[in-house]
Amino acid sequence: MFSYPKELDSVFNTLLLHHIHPIIVGGYVRDFFLSRTSKDIDVEVYGIDSYAKLEALLGEFGSVNSVGKSFGICQLQLAEYTVDFSFPRRDSKVAQGHRGFSVEVDTTLDFQSAAKRRDFTINAIGFDLASQQFLDPYQGKKDLQKGVLNAVYTQTFQEDPLRVLRAVQMSARFSLQLSPALLKLCMQMVAKGVLQELPKERILEEMKKLFFLSPKISQGFFLLQKLGTFDFFTPLNTLVQKQIQTIADSLDRYTHKEANKTNLSIMFALVCYYFTKEQTQVFLAHFTNDTKLRRKVLILIEHKTAFQNTHITDYDLYTLARKLPLEEYFLFLFAQAQKPSKIVHINQLYERAKKLQILQGKKPNLLRGKDLLALGIKPSKIFAHILEASYQAQLKGEFTTKEAALEYVQKNLLP
Repeated sequence: MFSYPKELDSVFNTLLLHHIHPIIVGGYVRDFFLSRTSKDIDVEVYGIDSYAKLEALLGEFGSVNSVGKSFGICQLQLAEYTVDFSFPRRDSKVAQGHRGFSVEVDTTLDFQSAAKRRDFTINAIGFDLASQQFLDPYQGKKDLQKGVLNAVYTQTFQEDPLRVLRAVQMSARFSLQLSPALLKLCMQMVAKGVLQELPKERILEEMKKLFFLSPKISQGFFLLQKLGTFDFFTPLNTLVQKQIQTIADSLDRYTHKEANKTNLSIMFALVCYYFTKEQTQVFLAHFTNDTKLRRKVLILIEHKTAFQNTHITDYDLYTLARKLPLEEYFLFLFAQAQKPSKIVHINQLYERAKKLQILQGKKPNLLRGKDLLALGIKPSKIFAHILEASYQAQLKGEFTTKEAALEYVQKNLLP
């Protein structure tokens, strides 16, 4: 039995009383068949051609956002739900790229014609609020039952290069296999170089969905390889199959181990594990200009083998904690670990770092500048030298209190 928030009943009843025909569409209906919950609801409205009238009617029920007015979209915030009400429309390709479309609202369209613009059959299912029946002109329910991802319409699908990456992340998110026809079409699109038309921020958004929402990231990662995208996402095309398998396994291990799966720097670092610093920079440039993110990935890669030695001292742990968050670093190492002996070794180091209280950050310096001033040392370049030298001594266990630190400075670091 299809269900939706009962808070919407009054909205739908009002629309129907005004001879406006609402149909719930897209992901909310798809997720119902996948037994998934969603708070984002899309509704197409038929039998109305006035945006102002729709806006006025919806305004009686909650906050209305008209930011999508040019696309015929009126957003209603009702309780904890965000509902997009839209007019049926046509999308026409007028230029290269994901944004190269002309959007034309056409209130004369029927549901089948309006749904033709959608990407996949599983996203082209509607629920008619008037008849309380599903509308499925492109057999999306059957594809879900078969576990297959199919394009609604080949011609319009290939007009949008982003749909290649959407196919990848949706395949992994919902455990669907691309139909032979869709697989061939996506491979042809990649071979034509359509990914070059995409802005990196849109590429990153699809990769986030693959990384954060997929129960098994490896399915999407191998599909990226199969479609030929490794030649675009250089230098993935330099990896051998054994390395690709190792990366895929590590991504799945990280997903299963980490409850908060949204650490993008760790996931990118796992993908870049076999890359040099220069190769890592080239790879990340496909996705982002975020210097902070890129720096975090690079530092993880730089220290990927730091703890391979079995004889790790507390000083080694303290030193690395100054360079990167050890909590994240250990998650990175755990995802990479395959052999039981290595997992045991990493876990022992993790527990030591936890006991030393440096998982979340470096060990605090016992001394500060004001402490040196109290000793009568005038501010100068020697300040930084003394503070660093005393901190190194502290990390090596030379002293454990501020009083002992001051005594150390007076005895060893002052002329």
